Amino acid sequence: MEKINLDDKLAQIHAHWQPHLVGELNGQHVKLAKLKGEFVWHHHEAEDELFLVVRGTLEMHFRDRTVELHAGEMLIVPRGVEHRPVAPEEVEIMLFEPASTLNTGNVRNERTVDHLKRL
Repeated sequence: MEKINLDDKLAQIHAHWQPHLVGELNGQHVKLAKLKGEFVWHHHEAEDELFLVVRGTLEMHFRDRTVELHAGEMLIVPRGVEHRPVAPEEVEIMLFEPASTLNTGNVRNERTVDHLKRL
């Protein structure tokens, strides 16, 4: 049982759209990532996702609307809902999601991360 300093862990992340594992609890992964630009449209058949903005602004695009999140705000995307994260400027986020969650959901491409690096 060690405390986790988010600033220290985020300072170790240098690539965008590459989530890193920082903890596990009850079958859930706690991940940190830096994002910049647009991600792919995707959904997760069996997993809900929680996005918590640590620093910056994240736009979560849905087919019918966009939700803007600022530092200290979070959003839960229910399973099956198509979404696309967009970060006009670099944003730092924390994710809580089941360990089975693939970052690109139902899409496999060059941004798919099959094996997470633990910080």
